Amino acid sequence: MHSYPMLEQDTMVFLKKKATHIRKLILRMIFNAQSGHAGGSLSAVEILVALYYHVMKHNPALPAWPDRDRFILSKGHGAPALYAVLADCGYFPEEDLDSLRRLGSHLQGHPNPKTPGVEATAGSLGQGLSLACGMALGARIRGDPQHYYVLCGDGELQEGQIWEAALFAAGRRLDNVVVFIDRNGYQQNGPTEYIQPLGPLPAKWNAFGWDVQEVDGHDFASIVKAAEHAKSVVGKPTVIIAQTIKGKGVSFMENQPGWHGKSVNAGEWEAAIKELNGGV
Repeated sequence: MHSYPMLEQDTMVFLKKKATHIRKLILRMIFNAQSGHAGGSLSAVEILVALYYHVMKHNPALPAWPDRDRFILSKGHGAPALYAVLADCGYFPEEDLDSLRRLGSHLQGHPNPKTPGVEATAGSLGQGLSLACGMALGARIRGDPQHYYVLCGDGELQEGQIWEAALFAAGRRLDNVVVFIDRNGYQQNGPTEYIQPLGPLPAKWNAFGWDVQEVDGHDFASIVKAAEHAKSVVGKPTVIIAQTIKGKGVSFMENQPGWHGKSVNAGEWEAAIKELNGGV
């Protein structure tokens, strides 16, 4: 058994403030673009903030640093969340966020490596885990130390390629692969359990040979503890099933599948920002 120190109070405050700031950037992007996926971007914020500001080894000043950990956003429609974090970390100017989805911008609707800090193209769902497995196997052959983190949507788990990759990762004992599942319970057309039931997810991943953890996907202490535990796992990949709320942080977006992909009008944007500012 491994024990991990609790997050320091100042670290927790820092991460929570970052999460609020990232949510504001996401809404700003989608409002300016009049296009984008707010619900699934907002649900993933704490996962991304925990990874980029506390867990992962990376250096915005040296995006190609060989020993960096890699992150792959398999649920590519959540790109606004990733772009907001990358900009805030310093991979590119924050002003670039206002060019989301514009012709000629490096910030398109789904990420690609033209954007500094983006490791892999994502668009067609179900492919990110396969990419990570290939990259992780190569790293192990080379003796490289980094971890490969993947964020999948729960609706994305309906893709057969996910489970092929899951078998491969376990069969090759890729303990440098860590998958987060953004388990917000909704996909484009409604609840995942109505469209194609996924449960019981922990038992499925365990049967595929993975180390399985379940966390509150909006609680930094739980996320960080699970991620640190994953680093200690030997001989098998890790999946962290993060229970989240679609549209988290904006009450009229929460658990509303209509916000899977929908523009934000001026009134909605102002109301959302006011709520994130604490009603001020």
